[in-house]
Amino acid sequence: MFKKFSPSADIAGQTPVKSSVQRAIRAAVLSQWKIEPETLEAIWPKKEGLVHVKCREHVSIYTVHGEPIIIQHFDGPYYPTLRLVHKYPYILPKVGVDRGAIRFLLAGAPMMCPGLTSKGGYLPPADAALPAGAPVVIHAEGKEHAVGIGVTKMGTEDMRRINKDVGVELITYLGDELWALKSL
Repeated sequence: MFKKFSPSADIAGQTPVKSSVQRAIRAAVLSQWKIEPETLEAIWPKKEGLVHVKCREHVSIYTVHGEPIIIQHFDGPYYPTLRLVHKYPYILPKVGVDRGAIRFLLAGAPMMCPGLTSKGGYLPPADAALPAGAPVVIHAEGKEHAVGIGVTKMGTEDMRRINKDVGVELITYLGDELWALKSL
């Protein structure tokens, strides 16, 4: 989504978000992410204004004090930015890829099931299985911090069973143009 993103060419405008819309976004984020209201308050204080940055291809970035914290595509779910995930690593469920998949991930390619199911990969156990369409944080074998954020294309149990095709579609990853933006 942010592989070829240029702030000067892709940003159409910035507008402050009305307080009623901010309350709706806050409620949606609390239901979609695995965080407590206190953590959301630390990330985005209620008294601070949220700015909606409208981008091409129906991408929305929400900022607080110019720092991007939330991404949305069309009217889909809200995703945290990778910088926010580095500060709060427990926001989304975790999946992992083996060493062989790292170079493809850093090039923006979707993560294939074999990279997730191999010895170096990680999928949640069966009792915490994720459905298709679930936002996830992608970790790489041997790395401390998350290297990407994506959405599952099939359930984690199906990934184990079928073990081919795309398992996780990337939203943002380490080194893309959104990562390069510290503020908007």
